Amino acid sequence: MAMPVAVEISMYPLDGDYVGHIRAFIDRLHAHAGLRIHTNQLSTQIWGEYRLVMGILTDEMAMAAGGAPQLVFVMKLLPGLAAPPLPPPA
Repeated sequence: MAMPVAVEISMYPLDGDYVGHIRAFIDRLHAHAGLRIHTNQLSTQIWGEYRLVMGILTDEMAMAAGGAPQLVFVMKLLPGLAAPPLPPPA
C-alpha cells in the first residue's frame, strides 16, 4: 500500500544568484508527474506517494547541490498526510 507524504522544503543557496538556483530547483520539481506542488515566499510544499517524492527529492537536491557553490536545505516531512482537496474552480 502506498503511503502519502507531505514535504515542506526551503532551499538557501549561499550565492549571489540565489533566485536563479531556487527557480531552477522548483521548475525541475514541476517537471515530475505524480507530485502536487504549491510554492509561496518561504517554502515549497510537495504532496505525493512517499517513495516517489523522496526519490525525486534525492535526485533534485543532488542536482541543485552540484550547480551551486554551497547551499542549505531545510525540510519537514509529514508521512501519512495526503494532499488537501483542491478548491473548486472559480
